[in-house]
Amino acid sequence: MTVMMPLEPNRRRSLSDPLAAAIQPPEDESPADRHRRLQAEHEAKLVSDRIDEMLREEKKEKRMKPEVKILLLGQSESGKSTTLKQFQLMHAPAAFRADRLAWRAVVYLNLVRSILRILDAVSPDADPDGDGVDLWPVASNRKFGTRVAKYEQYRRALEPLRELEEHLIRMLSAPDEVEPVRITPSKPDWNLHNITSVSLPPSTSNSRRPSPVITIPHRRKVSSPFTPTSPSTAQSLPSPGGSSSSSSKSKPTEVSVHTTSNWKKAFSLTNKIKSTKSAHTNEIEGWWDDPSDPVHVINACGPAMLGLWKDPNVKQRLRELRLRVEESSGFFLDEISRITALRYFPTDQDVLKARLKTLGVVEHSFSIPDSNRRTIEWKIYDVGGARNQRSAWAPYFDDVNAIIFLAPISAFDQVLAEDARVNRLEDSFQLWKSLVSNKLLTNVSIILFLNKIDLLQAKLRSGVRLRDHMPHYGDRPNDYDSVSKYFYNKFGAVHQEFSAHKARELKIHFTSVTDTRRTATIMKNVRDIIIATNLKSLQLM
Repeated sequence: MTVMMPLEPNRRRSLSDPLAAAIQPPEDESPADRHRRLQAEHEAKLVSDRIDEMLREEKKEKRMKPEVKILLLGQSESGKSTTLKQFQLMHAPAAFRADRLAWRAVVYLNLVRSILRILDAVSPDADPDGDGVDLWPVASNRKFGTRVAKYEQYRRALEPLRELEEHLIRMLSAPDEVEPVRITPSKPDWNLHNITSVSLPPSTSNSRRPSPVITIPHRRKVSSPFTPTSPSTAQSLPSPGGSSSSSSKSKPTEVSVHTTSNWKKAFSLTNKIKSTKSAHTNEIEGWWDDPSDPVHVINACGPAMLGLWKDPNVKQRLRELRLRVEESSGFFLDEISRITALRYFPTDQDVLKARLKTLGVVEHSFSIPDSNRRTIEWKIYDVGGARNQRSAWAPYFDDVNAIIFLAPISAFDQVLAEDARVNRLEDSFQLWKSLVSNKLLTNVSIILFLNKIDLLQAKLRSGVRLRDHMPHYGDRPNDYDSVSKYFYNKFGAVHQEFSAHKARELKIHFTSVTDTRRTATIMKNVRDIIIATNLKSLQLM
């Protein structure tokens, strides 16, 4: 019987693998050649082993690399998007500032909508939209009160803004649109030259335009533009956005863009760059020479806009209608001269104040070093706060590390845009209760921002009394210290009573998230707390 001996390993590979056969040493290899070949193979194997080891270490480091997921929650217009912008400004300033020019268009929309809201508010017509419904259901009838003598002048001079508003809305909603802004009015009485006929107050007509700023508008969808919370409630104008033509029968709607929309590209002017004037501002030279740019309508209407806002009769009429324009999102009426300048360029603060409703979930990632210079990946999610978007919160509860909940405590005299029967602050209390009692969040750190304290202070100074809207406040003093302490204790008591984790420590901060310096200090403390808690959970501390 013949016994078959196994082939040598190299020989077996050479028969089954053509590549192995090709790299076999030559049969006439000399001892010196063989020594050099083996030496080269040994060195190559050392290099390969080092690469493999580096890959293993990298994979191990990535697996052990701590990651922090933050969820920003709160009702609509509570300050979530502004908080996210502050994170961007702190940890990705280059990317934040690269987008500033695109926000110029949203500033324009904010300003235009505010002006048109005021123009409609002071109109002598009791039914400006022609649908038989009085849009101003307040105690003082709009047919009576202070008359704005120059109303017709303002209306004619500012009529081009209605077409510009519609164009900007279309551009935001459909960023691929290429239709240019029509500078030439389509109606005979839309004469841009009429704008200069509106005289300005002596103190402002010759004022020098300050350097540029930016805003972004947000518009709530409501059945009536100004719905009071009570007969005695002063109202704030709806956030700028949506169509507002006085001849339209449709109610104002909120301007919104989806997270998948590349609206910034439509306003970035990337195809129009001629030169960069400043490395600091990345200012683009030449957009003011483009006849299709919205700046020309804005600039031409600037004197009339300023005249309307400074008109004493307009101010008095707004007071009679109890309309607090200053509380509307995207308030830039005090910046008209700067924003309507031909070379207006948005600042960081402008972008923070800007308001544009986003549909869907906004996510941003940051690499942030801890105190030991260990890089930690942060993922921050901004989820819509309107009632019809709150169902999107729960899927993010599973693996979130911390939640920042924003409660706008200045909104104690306002109602929800979605339901005029519900007080905004009471809605925040109910949201807060649901959040802290959720068992899915038992081990999640929760930080509470009692936000918009600047508006709260201004509102209390103006004489608005908390007890008129929240009777349980009783006869306590109506000053900021007393009111803020009341809210602090009330939110804290809800957490203490309903928390799914009784031992969880609650951090409460009074914030005005548009204030960069103050917010940066608060967010640094919050960041350190979240990092420390997360590292402990990973048993890395």
